Amino acid sequence: MNQLHWLLRAKRWVQNPPSPGRVKLVFAVIAICLVIVGIEHFFGWPDWMTVNRLRQKP
Repeated sequence: MNQLHWLLRAKRWVQNPPSPGRVKLVFAVIAICLVIVGIEHFFGWPDWMTVNRLRQKP
C-alpha cells in the first residue's frame, strides 16, 4: 500500500515539477549541511558546543 502512495506522489511530481528556485534552495541547504559535517569531521566538535553532563543523584 505504501508503494502505491509513493508512486502516486511521483506521478504528481512529474506533472507539476518544482520551480528552479526551489531546486536551488534545496541544493543550497544540502550543501550547507555537507560543509558543516566536513568542518566537524576535519576540525572536531568545539568545546563550547558540548553540553556539560548533569551530576547523578547519589
